[in-house]
Amino acid sequence: MFAYYLDLALRSLKRTPVLSALMVLAIGLGIGASMTMLTVLHVMTGDPLPGRSGMLYAPMIDARPLARGGSGQRVEEDSPDGFTWPDAANLLRARGADRQAAMSAGQVVVRPPAGDSHPFFERGEFATADFFAMFDAPFRAGAGWTAAQDDAHARVVVLNGELARKLFGNGSGVGRTVRLNDADFRVIGVLDDWRPQPAFYQQASGRVFGAADQVFLPLRTALDLKFHFTGHLSCWGSGGDDRQSDHCAWLQFWAQLGSVAKADAYRTFLAGYWRDQQTHGRLPRAEHAQLFGLMDWLAHEKVIPGDVRMQLWLALGFLFVCMVNITALLLAKFLRRSGEISVRRAMGARRRDIFIQLGIESALIGVSGGALGLLIAQAGLWSVRQRPEGYARLAQMDPSMLFGTLALAIAASLLAGLLPAWRACHVAPALQLKTP
Repeated sequence: MFAYYLDLALRSLKRTPVLSALMVLAIGLGIGASMTMLTVLHVMTGDPLPGRSGMLYAPMIDARPLARGGSGQRVEEDSPDGFTWPDAANLLRARGADRQAAMSAGQVVVRPPAGDSHPFFERGEFATADFFAMFDAPFRAGAGWTAAQDDAHARVVVLNGELARKLFGNGSGVGRTVRLNDADFRVIGVLDDWRPQPAFYQQASGRVFGAADQVFLPLRTALDLKFHFTGHLSCWGSGGDDRQSDHCAWLQFWAQLGSVAKADAYRTFLAGYWRDQQTHGRLPRAEHAQLFGLMDWLAHEKVIPGDVRMQLWLALGFLFVCMVNITALLLAKFLRRSGEISVRRAMGARRRDIFIQLGIESALIGVSGGALGLLIAQAGLWSVRQRPEGYARLAQMDPSMLFGTLALAIAASLLAGLLPAWRACHVAPALQLKTP
């Protein structure tokens, strides 16, 4: 029966080519616009470390002085996301987590070994030793530095694969020397083009999407050499912007905790640390230590720009308008066939049979509109990739979104066809058959 109903649907669409083309175009435009923005949102809200993100947590401790209005108040919504150097150093020494690392974004001038190459800037991350193991960064060659090298302010560097190829060709580069700013560093590891998206460990929202970090240095070494830090810096009081003071928040801090029980214990540990610091005259605010899971941290940081969500709602609104128009067109089309439907009813067809027949016709419009919508979505994603935002280059449709495009198109057309099909099924055959 399905083949018979499909043949009837094709015949019906061919009889009204202009109307059929209008419906396909309407559903294609609505699906194309919606899937463009859904794909952008899909790539921006993905898990950057699948299978590992559930073990990663970002603590937050607000070291700022009390705001005007007295004591006892809780952390405001605009509390700094960064750690002060003393707090990060204390937590690192306490070793309250399975692994933990402090880090900040930075930028260096890379001076290639070849004399005919010009120096260039590269973005990087200055971190402590557990950074690579905690985030399961894949190494193509070598390894990261150790805690002892951290303490010794060792001049060692880990390169991402892209920069390693740029500097050393197909060789790994491990053991070679690279000059960063005005200091020589020994390459001890090369990553396998590591590019988590979003880069959750970054502080500045403009850096979490797009290009990957290419240089990784020990944090204490970068401080020693006064390298350029590009992460968020928030200072208070009159002590200036000394990064190693207790009045500047600028570090990200991440902890790996292998179970829910360990996460609960770490929260208790943070609360105890806060109270202990208060006995030393620090952390004057009411105790409010927080611990965010990785995905919760991304939501807290609002890494998805507000305009992306707004554009998605506009696209879905446009799809709704298209569905309303298709409903009206299908209603007019099906009611105009009341005579044909009445003859089929008089010959024994049930209402269910008529409903299925018209539903298949609506689904066929959806499949055609989905194919068109897929082309429009690809064009829309191409236009997104031309934008300067960091997330723009990620706008690629994966297989799940390809399937989703067709599924959404069929579902939208079926929903749009429900009312017209139901209305056509309830036309009284006797009235139509009596019409001369």
